[in-house]
Formats: sequence, structure tokens, C-alpha cells
Amino acid sequence: MTDDGNIWMAPGETPAPATLIDIVFPGDTNHHGTLFGGAGLALMDRIAFIVATRHGRVPFVTASCDRVDFRAPVRIGQIVSFSGRPMKVGRRSMVVEVDMIAEDLIEGTSDLCTRGQFTMVAMPEGKEGGWSLPALAPAAIGPPKDDAVRMVDIVFPDQANSFGAMFGGDALSQMTKAAFVVATRASRKTTVLASCQRIDFKHRITLGSIIEIVARIVRTGRSSTTVEVELWSEDLKGAKPALTARGVFVMVAVDRDNRPAPAFAA
Repeated sequence: MTDDGNIWMAPGETPAPATLIDIVFPGDTNHHGTLFGGAGLALMDRIAFIVATRHGRVPFVTASCDRVDFRAPVRIGQIVSFSGRPMKVGRRSMVVEVDMIAEDLIEGTSDLCTRGQFTMVAMPEGKEGGWSLPALAPAAIGPPKDDAVRMVDIVFPDQANSFGAMFGGDALSQMTKAAFVVATRASRKTTVLASCQRIDFKHRITLGSIIEIVARIVRTGRSSTTVEVELWSEDLKGAKPALTARGVFVMVAVDRDNRPAPAFAA
């Protein structure tokens, strides 16, 4: 763990479960108003890749996934979380188990929609023939004990500019998403962004980097809450994560008429 409380895995250390969080918008759904199955599978595969990459620190490709049964739908407006954890490691492959959970932020309910296992194969460029993945070991760090929202993702080409760096707007979008999730979980009401304070980008985020966003509430009022959000980034080779950006977002709970509504104990 870094001095700032961020989780960093040393070589050969088993990573703690990682979670990718998204919000289901109309463009992600079918004519029934539920998340496309293919979109859900794509995100499950993405978190499996992130978990495998954090463990092996080499590129991976997906070899197969076990049968995936969709037990419950994910509807428009719900939060969908994809949590991955390593289950088994071979010489050049590993199995990652992924849960997809739909959460109704207003009601505070959640449903396990599906669970699947993905076999990921390492593609170590320039490694000697005797190279193998590090074995699984007991996780050195348990789940976070605070109420912060932690979400990971990876930077793809459509999020990067011509210089191979992540667009600032995409980074801000991810940070705002985390602020929305933590504020809505606390209020159980619809929340909207009222303002954001100055955000400084300390480092460029390169294509293929893994980003981790940590959001926590630092102050509440009658209908508003102030959320501090940190964005950390790490490259594929396993360099120590760097605090790339920090910002403060003010979120306001609103009623059906989009007016501020009491939601917090001032």
C-alpha cells in the first residue's frame, strides 16, 4: 500500500479483487430496456484482463470463458459492477472469476446477474522460454475498510489523443461517475453535479494504462455533499501507481422536479 492508502501489488503478490463500475444508459440497452448481453460480456472480459495484467505484468489475451447464464437483467439507470478475482494460475495462463452485479441506487438493492470464469493467456514479449507467471499467494491487503468507492478501468485508443495520452475529458468523466455513485449511495436519491473545484493533472496517462479512481465523501449539507476524488494510474510493466489527478465535486440530491431535496444530516 502506498503512503496515500492506494493499493499497489508487488511482483508475485496476489492482487485484491478489482471492480469496474458503469452506469446503464439507453444506448447500452435492447428494446426491452435491459443491458445488451454482449455489452455485459465485454465488460466482464475487460475486468478479467485488468486482474490478469495486475498479477502477471505482461499482456494477456482471452482464451475462453465458461458458461455464463444471465440470472437477472440490468435495467436503464442502474449501476452495474464487475468484480474480478484470480482463482488459479498456471505457467502461462490464469483463471479469473468475474461477478456482474446490478444495483438500484435509489432502492439500495442489488442482484447478482451472472458469474463467469475467464481463462487468460499471457503473451510475454521478449521473455525467455523458462518464464512463467508468478504463483498465487495470500493477498497482502484485504478489502478497503472505509466507505470510498474504488473503480478500475484501462485506457483504450478511443480515449487517447494523437500523442497517446488519455483525453482530460475522459478522465473527468470517470471521476464524475465515481462522485455520482458515492453520493447517490449515501443519499439514496438522484444526484446531479453542481460544481467541481480546480483539478490539476500531475502526470499524463498513457494508452494501455490501468487507472484506479477513489472517491470519498468529505462533507455533507442538507441536500448537497462534497466528494473528493483521486485518480491513480499505473502502466502495464508494474511501475508504482502515480497520483495523476485530484478534484473536489459538489453533488446535489434532487426530487422529481429536479429541485434540491433534503437527503443528508447536516
